[in-house]
Amino acid sequence: MKKGFSNEQYLKMQSEHIRERIGQFDNKLYLEFGGKLFDDYHAARVLPGFEPDSKLRMLMQLVDQAEIVIVISAKDIEKNKVRGDLGITYDTDVLRLMEEFQAKGLFVGSVVITQFSGQSSASLFKTRLEKLGIKVYLHYNIDGYPSNIPLIVSEEGFGKNEYIQTSRPLVIVTAPGPGSGKMATCLSQLYHEHKRGVHAGYAKFETFPIWNLPLKHPVNLAYEAATADLNDVNMIDPFHLEAYGKTTVNYNRDVEIFPVLTAIFENIFGESPYKSPTDMGVNMAGNCIIDDEACREASNQEIIRRYYDALNGLVDGSRREEEAYKIELLMKQAHTSTSDRKVVQVALILAENTGAPAAALELENGQIITGKTSNLLGATAALLLNALKELAGIDHELHVISPTAIEPLQKLKIDYLGSKNPRLHTDEVLIALSISAATNENARLALEQLPKLKGCQAHTSVMLSSVDVKTMKKLSIQLTSEAKYEGRRLYK
Repeated sequence: MKKGFSNEQYLKMQSEHIRERIGQFDNKLYLEFGGKLFDDYHAARVLPGFEPDSKLRMLMQLVDQAEIVIVISAKDIEKNKVRGDLGITYDTDVLRLMEEFQAKGLFVGSVVITQFSGQSSASLFKTRLEKLGIKVYLHYNIDGYPSNIPLIVSEEGFGKNEYIQTSRPLVIVTAPGPGSGKMATCLSQLYHEHKRGVHAGYAKFETFPIWNLPLKHPVNLAYEAATADLNDVNMIDPFHLEAYGKTTVNYNRDVEIFPVLTAIFENIFGESPYKSPTDMGVNMAGNCIIDDEACREASNQEIIRRYYDALNGLVDGSRREEEAYKIELLMKQAHTSTSDRKVVQVALILAENTGAPAAALELENGQIITGKTSNLLGATAALLLNALKELAGIDHELHVISPTAIEPLQKLKIDYLGSKNPRLHTDEVLIALSISAATNENARLALEQLPKLKGCQAHTSVMLSSVDVKTMKKLSIQLTSEAKYEGRRLYK
């Protein structure tokens, strides 16, 4: 939890750098925003001190110059693609993003539906947006994209895409997730702007990998772990090394596509404004690390967490073995292992001693709190109560929730809601604690400690229910679990 990143320095340096890039062109820059514009919790975990909404706050400093274009693929609409961290479909997330941006005072100019080939669901979504007064543009599939340059840079390629009407110098092109067509949208606009006599520019904003950190720095390795399902690989940018004699880090997809981008730029402008993929980027995060060791430790923990997530995914069928193997290799490259996660061994020893699921959590001061399974509470629910008692200075023998208050909840679950598990989940125990806080001073003190759990590390000896996982995530507790269900359950 030690701070390793200066958020204040980042906001100032990043906004200034983007302004400089706008000035390099005809006061018109299409900026492809990779990753998440806000709620970037991965960045917050590996760069302690980085706020999840840092990129959004940075844009607020450019609010008068910027407008946002949200891109979504017709193919993703058609297959109801879901955003894994939020559990909502991409089309729903477009509406959420618009509301979030507008609530912050940012101007959302339009939505672009890419890879359109007549999908009925995409047409319905377009109609829905237009009824809400939102401008919608269609971009189409181009045969041979991205290799068939003569076709792409022609009236039958980019030329048949609808020109997006924009009114501000900085156009932020973002999307609910990867593969939405952000880059193609930017390049299409460069083609149309050039036809109109405007020498617009393109740049790319990707937080990771961080170009001016070493290739095998844990922060960059943690990015590879986070994208193991996409099979992204960090690599030295060979074009930058050749052009400037300097070693920088990029990732395989940008390096692989760069010769194509260069050819497209040359076809549009006559020459390319960039000599390397690194040149295209505007990310300044690497310059704002103030404690490298803190960021290394945080990133190592992230790699370990990703490893446990991959193992859990193998058990529930959501992940492939290759992902777990890749992250295991990344752990070795980072010179870390599961033994470097203190809460793991503590939880496993308690589970072995009690013969039931157990959990452990490391507080900010390094103290480790445990929770075991009882007749009233699951291990994770007990863990939360024990941690809150410790933080509030309450004797662990004292009840902050009366057993007589828990029993009616158990009766409700079993007798009326048909549950087979009488023990309280984490959300249920927090509700009971909130109710008790109205009349119990200790319960009130315990409840007030919840914000102090943010960023704490926790581990459980079995995989948790989705309810418990979501509650821990809402509390910003960084959780891992052993890759096994409680007992011999086939259905969960």
